[in-house]
Amino acid sequence: MQNFTFWNPTKLIFGKGQLEQLKKEVPLYGKKVLLVYGGGSIKRSGLYDQVIALLGEIGAEVFELSGVEPNPRISTARKGVEICKQEGIEFLLAVGGGSVIDCTKLIAAGAKYDGDSWDLVVKKAFAHEALPFGTVLTLAATGSEMNAGSVITNWETNEKYGWGSPVTFPKFSILDPVNTFTVPRNQTIYGIVDMMSHVLEHYFHLEENTDFQDRMCESLLTTVMETAPKLLADLENYQHRATILYSGTMALNGILNMGYRGDWATHNLEHAVSAVYDIPHGGGLAILFPHWMEHNLSIKPERFQQLAVRVFGVDPKGKSAEETGRVGISKLREFWNSIEAPARLADYDIDDSKLELMADRAMANGEFGNFKKLNREDCLAIYRASL
Repeated sequence: MQNFTFWNPTKLIFGKGQLEQLKKEVPLYGKKVLLVYGGGSIKRSGLYDQVIALLGEIGAEVFELSGVEPNPRISTARKGVEICKQEGIEFLLAVGGGSVIDCTKLIAAGAKYDGDSWDLVVKKAFAHEALPFGTVLTLAATGSEMNAGSVITNWETNEKYGWGSPVTFPKFSILDPVNTFTVPRNQTIYGIVDMMSHVLEHYFHLEENTDFQDRMCESLLTTVMETAPKLLADLENYQHRATILYSGTMALNGILNMGYRGDWATHNLEHAVSAVYDIPHGGGLAILFPHWMEHNLSIKPERFQQLAVRVFGVDPKGKSAEETGRVGISKLREFWNSIEAPARLADYDIDDSKLELMADRAMANGEFGNFKKLNREDCLAIYRASL
């Protein structure tokens, strides 16, 4: 285990009826508020009206940025930055899922930066300050509500990158499972895959003596796998929504990976795919992750064996570590198939015509991955296997 310092300043406000906490939290930071949201689902659900009413009770002056895309685009973030600078915005409130929160993070940092916000994403500049912001989460998936990371797409150049800064943690995040009741079945599935993928990215590392961290990862995976089928059979079940919502947050708030760095190559591979084809992030991960695992099984077979035995209940008797691990990979694919996650790039009508472009995008910053460094040929092999 490596030395580490854990720090997460986000206040997590969890449970039914917690939206009322907006009246307490927002005034701590300012009265001129930019409300950021997506395609209008919060209006159909009634959440928008609730938020506006609560902000009205504290006398907030509310400006709005709607239309944040599922893969949030730099063009939308630029609009938000312009509003912040023109109107003297003091606080941002993201109401939506991870995409809305990711976009809000860039707006908050871009509002304090003199250049183009894309500079922050491509690491031409670093965000040293940001406007304060909070979140009201409506989708269990990314964990963006309790971390400093953000992923932004430049559709004009087909680029999609992750970035972050210590100044882009939310000040608070309100998580009411009721606000996830209206999430459609397919988006619920993508969220489940996404949070599981975050745990798997943590899990595949080369550090020794991480027994407790391993058990936490394994516990979260088994909890999600036990809960997911029950939730998908009853989408408005509060207990199941609460379990999945909390699991998504815990999967990527830094708790699970103290003392080591996970791999994160599969996320980079997927970002390249969705930068070119604009597919759902969780759908891309469901397709790619088992193929990344197959491609790298020989690097540390014991790691895959441990996952197979502890999470998927594979009997290792009479099998090598690699054989056991391979069965575990097939069990992961079987589970994702069972909840109707996509299995092939062909499910999104993706063929081999742009594999080279996707590999170019994946390799934009050179070889990547902490479990095993991937080069261009590795990328192409995984993409071909995923067709």
